[in-house]
Amino acid sequence: MTKKWDPATAVQRIEQFGEFGGVNPSITDSATFTFLREKTMLDTFHGETEGCFLYSRHWNPSNKYLSQVLAAMEGTEAAWVTGSGMGAITTAILQLVNTGDHIITSVTTYGGTYAFLANYLKKFNIEVSFVNISDLDAVAKAVKPNTKIIYTESMTNPMLQISNIPELAKIAKANDIKLIVDNTFTPLIISPFILGADIVVYSMTKFINGKNDAVAGAICASLEFINDISNVNDGTAMLLGPVLDPLRSSNILKNIASLHIRMQKHGQNAMYLAKKFKSIGLKFNYPGLPDHQDHELMNSMMNDGFGYSGMIAIDMETPERATDLMEMMQERQVGYHAVSLGYFKTLFSNSGRSTSSEVPEEIQKEMGLSPGLIRFSVGLDHDIEKTYQIIESCLKDLKFI
Repeated sequence: MTKKWDPATAVQRIEQFGEFGGVNPSITDSATFTFLREKTMLDTFHGETEGCFLYSRHWNPSNKYLSQVLAAMEGTEAAWVTGSGMGAITTAILQLVNTGDHIITSVTTYGGTYAFLANYLKKFNIEVSFVNISDLDAVAKAVKPNTKIIYTESMTNPMLQISNIPELAKIAKANDIKLIVDNTFTPLIISPFILGADIVVYSMTKFINGKNDAVAGAICASLEFINDISNVNDGTAMLLGPVLDPLRSSNILKNIASLHIRMQKHGQNAMYLAKKFKSIGLKFNYPGLPDHQDHELMNSMMNDGFGYSGMIAIDMETPERATDLMEMMQERQVGYHAVSLGYFKTLFSNSGRSTSSEVPEEIQKEMGLSPGLIRFSVGLDHDIEKTYQIIESCLKDLKFI
């Protein structure tokens, strides 16, 4: 498995100038665009023009700028940006399946994705098999003649399980199936397309934007697939309309320039806390340490220099203990008791009762999701040693250590 890809440099080398030579691209906040000739408009409707924009639900110059950078980051031919991460996930999936088709997916996945796959797709008579994505034999055995997609997350939410993307890609290609990978937890760190995935999706709300001031998503794939989803006649993105506002695109584009620095700091801080947690005997899960079951797998796939992500799963065993710890950590300014992740402040929530609450309790138990699991997104703290001291004081005062 190769890990020579440098996504940060790929982003850095993109040159995009503003209308009057500005170092930032111009913002185009028009919903519609004028044509000097009727023929040009007709040709644009049929996808037969270059550099012409029709309507911002289809394409917008500001969204095009952001898409160009995302495609460079992932090594794909093209990208398309959406109004949310779920907009990206559902658009990519719905473009590939029809009534009666079948999808294989990881049972450990974001709650919203789980609900879409398990509940929403039923109305279209689309069957979904939930498997342990680490069990490659189980994945292969789940393939049916009508299977169209294998769907997983690079680092699963909230269990922090690492998907073997190259091996999943082999299964997919051998059966003419598309492999879709949600890379929200590991931008820059893992490059799913380079490792064999067909489509990479993101919630850009999280690490990519990093400010928790916008909800956004992205689809990175071949030019053919991006053209398909934005086709005016039958494209899922064009017809369902999950487009990202161009003003938000412009903000996110500027934030991507610092993504590599932020991911490095998130990873450094998470590694520091993980080592401290281990030293005091706290029950937790972090792929950056050698005792994690997928540590070597992650090493074999990850790009150099961006760390192991800022996500830690802390197991307090019961939701009551998790609640006590989270409330005290917020009171003592460790961070915020809130959903989401990838923010410059540390965020924490009890997954089973929040971001994974859509997953039935019996499935949570089956997949090993502890009712006391805290999904802990480590922030960009300058003095992480002081942050740890506060966390330790909370654990001691609650008599948890």
